[in-house]
Amino acid sequence: MTAGSRRRPPPPRRRASPMAPSPLSVSSTNPSPPSSRRVRRTAVAAAGAALATLLLLAAAAAVWRPAYLPAALLRRPPLAAARFYSFDLVREYPHDPAAFTQGLLYGGNDTLYESTGLYHQSSVRKVDLQTGKVLEQHQMDGWMFGEGLTLLGDRLFQVTWRKNDGFIYDRHNFSKRESFTHKMRDGWGLATDGKILFGSDGTSRLYQLDPISLEVTKTVTVKYQDKEVSFINELEYINGEVWANVWQTDCIARVSHEDGQVVSWIFLHELRQQLWNSGNTAIDVLNGIAWDEENNRLFVTGKLWPKLYEIKLRPVDGPPDGSVERLCPRASFY
Repeated sequence: MTAGSRRRPPPPRRRASPMAPSPLSVSSTNPSPPSSRRVRRTAVAAAGAALATLLLLAAAAAVWRPAYLPAALLRRPPLAAARFYSFDLVREYPHDPAAFTQGLLYGGNDTLYESTGLYHQSSVRKVDLQTGKVLEQHQMDGWMFGEGLTLLGDRLFQVTWRKNDGFIYDRHNFSKRESFTHKMRDGWGLATDGKILFGSDGTSRLYQLDPISLEVTKTVTVKYQDKEVSFINELEYINGEVWANVWQTDCIARVSHEDGQVVSWIFLHELRQQLWNSGNTAIDVLNGIAWDEENNRLFVTGKLWPKLYEIKLRPVDGPPDGSVERLCPRASFY
């Protein structure tokens, strides 16, 4: 072959975009349109590459999922059949580890209202969500043991333990507007739907109270599978249901306030377990539910917990018979 007949080396190929299909090769001697079969193969390959990229991005952005639940609970059931939920962790926030949380609610603008318990330590406080810093606080008298808290309009309602006493505060400055007595057996949890108050007394009873007279207008018994669910504790009203911490368990019962039936369960074992494994052995029970309705954010914490968690619920399978006794036992170390 003479020097004049030698072909020039082909120009370097341009690197294709990762999401773009590879360029089609075309004959230099007989240029013709690519065959339809080749186009289909190329399109399929491009679609596969795009799908793989999207899956990788989704995996990288996925939130942390707990690993402590029994394997039977980690499968995802059809949404219509979901009665049990685990969670995905969205974010952690600092929380006062000395706060014996008895009542918790979202106050807007990244603030929380919190009622704390224990004699000589009880308080009502406004807390910055991002930092956990106490912005305002009303210290209660030493003989009072603070319990549930809820907000209706500009009025903060609080009940106390082993008493039928309650207090109403101005949300803006915590000045005590008035005191009241109630006819619940005891004061544990409070919540509101914006019209009435819901209360618990540590039994299986769920009360409805008139926010003006504070008289009990209705009482239902909380039940699941025809069995009473006792130790109903801190409450929150969310999307037509009353959500209740069940004292000394890592479970939240979602209750119909119409008839007291538990419509679903939320399992939060991993939160306390991780705190415990991290050396936070002074923590007490899971207690405290707050709902940011405007932004659909759910927050939970516990008594003497150093963290407050934003979580999203994830449907999981439960036991075939629906029993929760093994999944919501009263913690042995309490």
